[in-house]
Amino acid sequence: MTADKGTHRRFLTRRRALWIAAIAVVVVVVAGIVLRPPPPPTLWTTVVARGDIVRAVLATGTVEATDLVSVGAQASGQIRSLKVKLGQKVRAGDLIAEIDSTTQRNALRNADAALANIRAQRAAQQASVVQAEAAFKRQQTMMAGEATSRADVDIARANRDVARAQLEALDAQIAQSATSLDTARANLGYTRIVAPIDGSVVAIVASEGQTVNAVQSSPTIVKLASLDVMTVEAEISEADVIHVRPGLPAFFTILGDPDRRFPGKVRDVEPAPESVSVDDARSSTQTSDEAVYYNGLFDVPNRDGVLRIGMTAQVEIELSRARNVLIAPFAALGERAKDGSYTVRVLDAEGRPVARTIRVGIDNRVDVQVLSGLREGERIVVGEAAADPASASVFPPRPPSVPGD
Repeated sequence: MTADKGTHRRFLTRRRALWIAAIAVVVVVVAGIVLRPPPPPTLWTTVVARGDIVRAVLATGTVEATDLVSVGAQASGQIRSLKVKLGQKVRAGDLIAEIDSTTQRNALRNADAALANIRAQRAAQQASVVQAEAAFKRQQTMMAGEATSRADVDIARANRDVARAQLEALDAQIAQSATSLDTARANLGYTRIVAPIDGSVVAIVASEGQTVNAVQSSPTIVKLASLDVMTVEAEISEADVIHVRPGLPAFFTILGDPDRRFPGKVRDVEPAPESVSVDDARSSTQTSDEAVYYNGLFDVPNRDGVLRIGMTAQVEIELSRARNVLIAPFAALGERAKDGSYTVRVLDAEGRPVARTIRVGIDNRVDVQVLSGLREGERIVVGEAAADPASASVFPPRPPSVPGD
């Protein structure tokens, strides 16, 4: 019995020792895991290389015709015929349309007849003036020989003066009738509507048989545009417009051919937003949180006729450019120092990141021009890849790029 108890006691002792050993192993393993230093972070880097860099203003614009003319009717009446078709090219002076000229022709005949009548009256009055002057001279001669009275002389003088005054009145009426005749002739000419400029018919507003009334306003018949040179109206934000000036190079692309660039130079920047030209209640109640845009204008040739009125243009206006310079990603820059320099991290010969102070030039918020502090071929740290991709500091690096190239 005693032997059995000793055996049982030894069994419990060994079992307790095994448990203690197991717990010790677990403690050692956990301590190793907890106390083990974390692996160094994975660094995203890129190579400092040479290239071109551009600082530019991006804007959305609209393609418009350099010259756009609304050809209207100055005469009232029915449109008898239209001589042009949509898209047709015309020269200045070409006939566009004809308006029924019956009323205008009758007015011209009446004015011509009125002028002829007044001229005939003048001819008759001219004879009366000659007769009155002759009678006055006879009275003067007779007065010298005391063969007539002073009253008869005064009557002859008055008759002469009245005849002269009536002749002057008829001269004034002739001038007035001549003006009326010229007006009637011009009104007749207005029934033939001709092209004021060389261009293409971009819109036909009226149709044959339509009656137009030019009394209150000049109704538009067609619209002509010169499409050999187009004007781009780029909407430049108020934050960028202070940097844009005439003469800066610019280009734009269109939605239908995004790979083709249409180059030009800024011709002008309008001094006020477009809302100023809108004379209504909205322009006077514009709130401060609304975006303000100013039109930048530049012209581009349209020899092949690809550009059309109203097209959307993606515009880039070049503010500055540097060629064949060292370029680094903007994301690699640290905080800006008071002296304008930046701190970056560069990999040394053993692949360890070391701090470096650099100075930059052109900054387009994607890449920067490196003026000093880096050499071509050095690897610069852009960011760190954390164990959790969602907590990564920046996006993966990319090769230096040049906006607009």
